[in-house]
Amino acid sequence: MTSPPLIDLTDRAREIFRLVVERYLDDGQPVGSKTLAGEGALDLSPASIRSVLAELENVGLLAAPHTSAGRMPTDTGLRLFVDGMMQVAEPSAEERAAIREKLGEPGTVEHALERTSALLSDLSGAAGMVMVPRREPRLSQLSLVPIAANRALAVLVGEDGQVENRMLELPGPIDVGALQAAGNYATARLAGRTLPEAVAAIRNEIASGRTRLDTASRDLVERGIAVWSEDASQRPVLIVRGQAKLLDDSAMGDIERVRSLLDELENKESVAALLDNAREADATRIFIGSENRLFSLSGSSVVAAPYRDREGKVVGVLGVIGPTRLNYARVVPMIDFTANSLSKLIS
Repeated sequence: MTSPPLIDLTDRAREIFRLVVERYLDDGQPVGSKTLAGEGALDLSPASIRSVLAELENVGLLAAPHTSAGRMPTDTGLRLFVDGMMQVAEPSAEERAAIREKLGEPGTVEHALERTSALLSDLSGAAGMVMVPRREPRLSQLSLVPIAANRALAVLVGEDGQVENRMLELPGPIDVGALQAAGNYATARLAGRTLPEAVAAIRNEIASGRTRLDTASRDLVERGIAVWSEDASQRPVLIVRGQAKLLDDSAMGDIERVRSLLDELENKESVAALLDNAREADATRIFIGSENRLFSLSGSSVVAAPYRDREGKVVGVLGVIGPTRLNYARVVPMIDFTANSLSKLIS
């Protein structure tokens, strides 16, 4: 059913609809005519309010979960409210300070993204999500550190200062000098290249016989570089924090929906694909319930915004996911402010 434009609603219907949605977003409970009449915001009898609620239900903006219960907004109703009636509340000075302080903590970009996801969860009371930038790190240094007779630690340092470690299985006891020579060679030849470029370059140089490394050192270089390229496709592109916040007291009455949502969050590739729809948005995007196929079963909403690098290019997306009764008026500007703050950090 197609809902009417907001301008087609009478002033009375528009006001009652607004009150129902705001009350529902506040406590997650259906709203009845007696409740609205008792609050005194409307100079109408419960019977008159009931008549308007029925009209709003007939046009698809409200629904009654039970015969004797009040009404709650449908996904269509929430969309109409968000797009045409919602008045956003800017983040408070305390919230802005907390966001800046959390993002300003020392650490790598990866740690900043993890902090951002956790921060969004804490501020929204939902699960926070950050899609990792789609860019390959460039090498600065590769070191091979002996750990045991047949094991070494490959330490990769990127140009951005990020450090990653991988355990390297060796074919047998390796001389410490060979490890050092392999690391020095890789650093000298491959600095400034991305991982795929590094793998291709080193294999090409070894195959052409242009390297002066002995057989053992050549093998070490290949192993040390390839250990990252082999798992590149398996790296998570999405950082999710705060799933436990989805299991609050109000969720216990709808445990199947929450279980469905948690199952959906396990499929990070699909969630990342949804967030990818917000990459080219000029402002924060809101996906409500059944509007997106991924979360149609759990009836969840996603609020997301892109963040950018120093050149203004979109490199990732951040946001929150939770029940459709998210406090959109508060969450939307919070997401926008966090995206802008993260963009300044990684510039």
